[in-house]
Amino acid sequence: MDSQDNEHRPTRKSRGRPRDWHDKTAQNTIKSLDRAMEVFEFLSDTQGKSLSTLASDLSQSPATVYRILVTLEGRGLVEFDKVDQVWNIGARAFVIGSRFLRRTSLVERARPFLRALMEETGETANIGIEQNGHVLFVSQVETRASIRAFFPPGTLSRLHASGIGKALLAEMDMQRFEQFLARAPLESFTEFTLTERDALLEDLQVTRQRGYALDGEERNLGMRCIAAPVFDIHGEAVAGISVSGPTSRVGLDQVSKLGQSVLAAAGELSAAIGGKSKQQTP
Repeated sequence: MDSQDNEHRPTRKSRGRPRDWHDKTAQNTIKSLDRAMEVFEFLSDTQGKSLSTLASDLSQSPATVYRILVTLEGRGLVEFDKVDQVWNIGARAFVIGSRFLRRTSLVERARPFLRALMEETGETANIGIEQNGHVLFVSQVETRASIRAFFPPGTLSRLHASGIGKALLAEMDMQRFEQFLARAPLESFTEFTLTERDALLEDLQVTRQRGYALDGEERNLGMRCIAAPVFDIHGEAVAGISVSGPTSRVGLDQVSKLGQSVLAAAGELSAAIGGKSKQQTP
């Protein structure tokens, strides 16, 4: 074959996975690696275990578990405490986890969850973070309906007059809440805006109990927003996810159903970034 033929031959695109990557049959599974990961994941949940305890809890032979632990130890993923004769997760596991966190972008990770939430509810899905007493909207997936809520990335809204804002306020301790109040008065935007401290506190208590916040025309007349917090690895609320729509579609009789959808999406996004809600914290 001459060089001219090579010039016209299409370049094969490299792939990160083989053609049948989705095939999870035994022929595509490395059993020893799978067994090692089982030990590693179990140890990460229950640190400070002896070899005999690990073997018993995992229903594996001590010899097999020991070989796995020694192999993981060689990579720094687990450590052996010679004093207490127990095994723990090693520093290398933290290093690898930190690399994942650096790679993770909240906005990028949120997109599929926002899109799924919009598809499920039929309303615009949003994600926002707290910034100096405001909600900063950082991403949105719009509904296909002609009448819709619109909060383009970069939009700011006061915390007390926003579904996402109230979801984040509800997770603040009293010191942070008082600092928020001290920055500026609770500005009124509509007749439904909560401008009194006690009324806002009562609303936030309800928000904590049900898990999601409701903005009932408190920022814009004719619009409702339902939001839930997104938690990071420390169980802290780092963002809020919401659906927004006109009161003609988002009626009061729809709030509970939509609230459960938003809660589920927020929980899934929290898990995707390695987060854990306060309710899940041991």
